[in-house]
Amino acid sequence: MNVYDFTVKAKDGSEVSLSDYKGKVLLIVNTATRCGFTPQYKELQDLYSAHRNDGFEILDFPCNQFAEQAPGTDEEIGAFCTMKYGTTFPQFAKIEVFGENQIPLYKWLEENSKFEGFSGFMGKIVALAAKSNDKDYKNNSKVKWNFTKFLIDRNGNLVARFEPTVKMKDVIKKVEEVLKQSPTE
Repeated sequence: MNVYDFTVKAKDGSEVSLSDYKGKVLLIVNTATRCGFTPQYKELQDLYSAHRNDGFEILDFPCNQFAEQAPGTDEEIGAFCTMKYGTTFPQFAKIEVFGENQIPLYKWLEENSKFEGFSGFMGKIVALAAKSNDKDYKNNSKVKWNFTKFLIDRNGNLVARFEPTVKMKDVIKKVEEVLKQSPTE
């Protein structure tokens, strides 16, 4: 099983098969518009602008489950991101990344990655919030907060997970490394 086995909902409610992205490097991100990490949208857009012609896509999945930091409709969220950060990468319908209504894609992402911990000053703050949601947060692979990123190679395999506190320069370095790899048959 790989990422191409999943379908997700577009903002208009239609189904999108992730197999439409075969051969591309993907960065899957659960986002929020009122989060301390929301300014990462600018860095994500810069990364997308630099590499979209190299076969790179960012798949943006707004999620309101962490402190209700993604309020509003899909259209309102999209308008905010476009106007404030100039985003042009695909943004999908709002999702749930945990719980009874967790989408299958995120279940698979969690099952195939592990939590590596938070870093820096913001890491201490996010750790407190994560602990309030999940007392055992350090010992499981559940998504802990907004702007968790999953890197998928050109073959649809999950190759890296980045917690929201990972510096974007580290994310960019790994994306660029994976972009240099050829797909295998």
